[in-house]
Amino acid sequence: MIIGIGSDIININRIERVLERYGDRFIKRIFTPVEKEKSEQRISRVESYAKRFAAKEACAKALGTGFRKGIFWRDMGVVNLTSGQPTMQLTGNAEKRLIEITPDGAQSKIDISLTDEPPFAQAVVVITAVAS
Repeated sequence: MIIGIGSDIININRIERVLERYGDRFIKRIFTPVEKEKSEQRISRVESYAKRFAAKEACAKALGTGFRKGIFWRDMGVVNLTSGQPTMQLTGNAEKRLIEITPDGAQSKIDISLTDEPPFAQAVVVITAVAS
């Protein structure tokens, strides 16, 4: 059963300008250490950061709160399963919200799709409840 859907699209040039202006200060405020490590290893680092930024926006929408009710950027982080498939790891109030919206007796699963076609990056997040 789907319990949340969110999508976001962002202009990669916007993220590039913010990175040029604020650099590591922006990265530390928005991204988890895992996301920073992954993005900094990429040839197209700006696109990587943009996709992860869009994923956080989409996840906040899928949770039904946006960035309210104590949910912060670093409460959501894009991580990869061993297969390479991206998913979200939630902590803090984002994790609490996920628990709240997950029906009793079910486990939540977060699927994400990331893409970029400069100058845009896009993310779609689908949160499902799976019988345990």
